[in-house]
Amino acid sequence: MKPGLPTAMERPHFIGIGGAGMSGIAKILAQRGAQVAGSDSRGDSETAEALRAHGATVHGGHAAENLAADSTCVVVSSAIRADNPELARAAELGVPVVHRSDALAALMDGLRPIAVAGTHGKTTTTSMLAVSLSALGLDPSYAIGGDLDAPGSNAHHGEGDIFVAEADESDRTFHKYTPQVAIILNAELDHHANYASIEEIYESFETFVGKIVPGGTLVVAHGQEGAAEIARRVAGREGLNVVTYGEDEGADVRITKITPRGLTSEVTVVLDGRMLTFTVSVPGRHYAHNAVAALAAGVALGIPAHNLASALGKYTGVKRRLQLKGEAAGVQVIDSYAHHPTEMTADLEAIRGAAGDSRILVVFQPHLFSRTQELGKEMGQSLALADASLVLDIYPAREDPIPGVTSELIIAAARAAGADVTAEHDKAAVADAIAGMAKPGDLVLTMGAGDVTDLGPAILARLSS
Repeated sequence: MKPGLPTAMERPHFIGIGGAGMSGIAKILAQRGAQVAGSDSRGDSETAEALRAHGATVHGGHAAENLAADSTCVVVSSAIRADNPELARAAELGVPVVHRSDALAALMDGLRPIAVAGTHGKTTTTSMLAVSLSALGLDPSYAIGGDLDAPGSNAHHGEGDIFVAEADESDRTFHKYTPQVAIILNAELDHHANYASIEEIYESFETFVGKIVPGGTLVVAHGQEGAAEIARRVAGREGLNVVTYGEDEGADVRITKITPRGLTSEVTVVLDGRMLTFTVSVPGRHYAHNAVAALAAGVALGIPAHNLASALGKYTGVKRRLQLKGEAAGVQVIDSYAHHPTEMTADLEAIRGAAGDSRILVVFQPHLFSRTQELGKEMGQSLALADASLVLDIYPAREDPIPGVTSELIIAAARAAGADVTAEHDKAAVADAIAGMAKPGDLVLTMGAGDVTDLGPAILARLSS
């Protein structure tokens, strides 16, 4: 199957083409034959080079002249500011502006979409589905919020009729999709710039569920408070099949056992009265639940459960999700994307379960001023699960500073919870600091959604020296 290329996207220009979500859409369009162009603050990044390999033109930096006059549309994400010079140039030329979510929705048209939404685990669950369906020879299309194994591996245009997509609830753009199967992993108060209350989040997820095609399926976590509330609200909707998964007795797909095996887990589930056991190649209960959500979604599309369970074992992780960066001087360095307290706790508990008597040292970089303002105390409490932590300054991403909101909010809460935590304002000093702390057998986690990930190689190099 070769879905058509929307006319408006024959010559698209992406502002911020190097972003995780934007680059995936750009890659799929290029694979479908579009003349893709775009700009990014880092024109020399590995992602930019991967896009160029698919024929895309990638400009470094943002300037009005980057936008070609014959562009058929300009694609933006919610992170693009209104004063961007390329956006202003698009208005002058009358080039239509398309949000990333609308572009992704157009790519799904005519296929059987699985949309993965919910707090914590979207990228992992989407990746598990992409890898396992590919292993079964189904060649799905997919768009993921992180690279699987190499720069640019976050998306693919497949010949099959399934499209697996990470559905971002942060700005309500997941309302644009009409999936055949939707997954809701959980719902918690997050994305404070766009949601004022948990009630608003619940209402947003209800709208998302309402977009599932008639006869489609909602796969939702059982035993998670937020997900359970959404399931309660949509119960009885005509034309909607609801499948729950979890460890509780009432789950439709029940997890009966999770057995840690080093940095992997063995998971046993009961589905339709049959017992299945399979391997998940990342540690921790949280990731086991993600795998079972993927299993339930694939079964809802008619894929035999035993085939899919076996194929899920082919998944070996995604970049930044407890990714082993290397080992030096007897110290393993692992990268974690966790930036919300629930994610931080899940990853630290997973590593604690795999570490045995080894110490866990964390380099944590808070992400967003708004998130730190609302959840800084809980972040600090999560860090108490580590043996020692360095806390960096807040990574601002798309936000301006908020007066009085700094990493000290997290540090104070961590110390109050009994944590050994130190402020580090100079990222260049982190490698030396960790080298002075670490002993053979220790595990070091670089944790956060910002550029803290860049510190892993520097830490390994310093340990080696």
